Amino acid sequence: MKQILKHSFEAVSLLTTNNGMLDVTIVPAVDQPDWIIPSSLILSVEACSEHTWNYEWQQQEVAVFHLLPRHQTPEKMIILEGNTTAHRIALQTAGELRQLQARISDVKDVELPEHFIKPNGNIDTVYERVQEDVVLSYLFQAVMIEDTFYLVPDLDKIAHQLVDLDS
Repeated sequence: MKQILKHSFEAVSLLTTNNGMLDVTIVPAVDQPDWIIPSSLILSVEACSEHTWNYEWQQQEVAVFHLLPRHQTPEKMIILEGNTTAHRIALQTAGELRQLQARISDVKDVELPEHFIKPNGNIDTVYERVQEDVVLSYLFQAVMIEDTFYLVPDLDKIAHQLVDLDS
């Protein structure tokens, strides 16, 4: 079995040539801060109103991560680039995506507000498996921009787990 080489995206590689500016997309999420992801990772945004675990995109089966509860009707499927084509993932959500260009100095690392941590959840707990209903299991960092909390997801961890579960 061939070992998968993991790659982690570094913040410096996400900077644009505009003097330390980040081009990011704000993705709406339910029961957690909206996600903030590099705009350059978005391959496609497509209408999709059916809750699904896999999505067919350009003749490729892409694993889906949900940013809303199962009882809520989704509106969009956001296809994200992965470390390899096999590690592409899709985010299923509802609501409008927003583009934002922020100075890296305006992005402040913060602690995740307590009300986003599930009861019995512990900020010091190490979650080896991603669980859609446990924010701490896929949280890379909570950040604040202009007094608004955002979640920076560990996309690498999510992608590797979804692909490994699908295999």
